[in-house]
Amino acid sequence: MSGVTVADACVDKFNEIKMKKTLKYVVFKIENRKQIVVEAEGDKDKTYADFVAALPESEPRYALVDVAYSTDEGVQQNKLCFFFWSPDDKTTVKDRMIYASSKDAIKKKLVGVMKEVQANDPSELEESEVIAVMKK
Repeated sequence: MSGVTVADACVDKFNEIKMKKTLKYVVFKIENRKQIVVEAEGDKDKTYADFVAALPESEPRYALVDVAYSTDEGVQQNKLCFFFWSPDDKTTVKDRMIYASSKDAIKKKLVGVMKEVQANDPSELEESEVIAVMKK
């Protein structure tokens, strides 16, 4: 554990995206190496591409995304997916370490999120890659 805490607002946004379904995504960041806070959100009219654009190019982030996809049987599904974005070549070792060691703190607060994507490169954020994970 890193000693990083999770702000109550993070849980509020999780409940909003999970229960009310009013948001497409929520992006979280670690502020002052002490607390995980909400950095950005996108309402349900936003797209997956909007979510990817909201991620900083050179800093790690956590995110929760309501991913829409079709099953192999053609059934429309929406599931929440937890993202851990940590661009290997553009972040500091210190940042990567604190995000990696704090991930469990936020995941424990997001009860019921089944899927997780760890992306270290923009190619790992491609929608087709994420949908493949969602179908597993």
